Amino acid sequence: MDELTLDRDHRRGDRGARVRVIQEWLTLHGIAVAIDGGFGPATEEAVRRFQARKRIARDGVVGKRTYGALVAPMKRALAPIEPGRRSLGALVAAYARQHLRAIPTEVGGQNAGPWVRLYMKGNQGPEWPWCAGFVCFLLEQACSALDAELPIRPSFSCDSLAAGARERGVFLAEHRRGRDGTPRPGSFFLNRRTATDWTHTGIVLRAGDESFDTIEGNTNDEGSREGYEVCQRVRGYAGKDFVVI
Repeated sequence: MDELTLDRDHRRGDRGARVRVIQEWLTLHGIAVAIDGGFGPATEEAVRRFQARKRIARDGVVGKRTYGALVAPMKRALAPIEPGRRSLGALVAAYARQHLRAIPTEVGGQNAGPWVRLYMKGNQGPEWPWCAGFVCFLLEQACSALDAELPIRPSFSCDSLAAGARERGVFLAEHRRGRDGTPRPGSFFLNRRTATDWTHTGIVLRAGDESFDTIEGNTNDEGSREGYEVCQRVRGYAGKDFVVI
C-alpha cells in the first residue's frame, strides 16, 4: 500500500488499513482518535476538526486534499535536497535535519505508525526497534541524490552496521578517536555495550573535542534506545564508536 497516495475517498462507515492510517495521521496532528480501522463518528468529527484547521471544506470525508494535508509532513521529509557541492556526509546531515523538522513520532503502539513503517520498509511492532533503520534511510536518500553507491550495507541491526563498517574500513573505535580525528558530520555513532554489542545509533551533526551533536530516531528526551521519536541531542564520547561516512 502506497501510504502517501489516497486510493479513494474515505468516509463514515468505511473500515480497513487505510482508515487506520488516516487515524494515525489525525493523532500525529494532535487530534487523537482510537486507531482501530473503523471510520465511525469520532473519526468523522476528528476529520472535520482537521479540515477546519487547514481551511478545507468540513465535510468529514477524507478526499485527496484532506489526505494530502494529513501526510504533508512526510512528503516534506522525503523532498529531494539539491546536493550542490555537499559531501555525502554533509548531505546525510542535511536530510537528518529535514526529517527532524517533520517531527517523526511513533503512534498506535511501540515501534509503530507511518514513520516507523517508512524507516523499516513496512515493518513495525515491538520487535522492530528503528534507530538503525532511520540512519540507513537517510544514507539511502543522500546516496540517491548524489547518484552514489552506498558506502556500507544498510541494516536494521546496530551490530550489523558495526560489522559492515569494519569490513569496509570505515569503523572508528572510541579509543582511537584522538589519533584518527573526530567523526565527520553525517557519520553514524554507535552506543557500545560490549566489544561485540551495540545498542543504539544516530547521525553525527557536529563533532567537538569532548562532545558531539546528533539527530537520532527511536529515542526521547532521556536518550533511551527504545524511545518514540526523532530527537536532536548532545552526547559525550564515552562508550561510543562510529561508522565514518
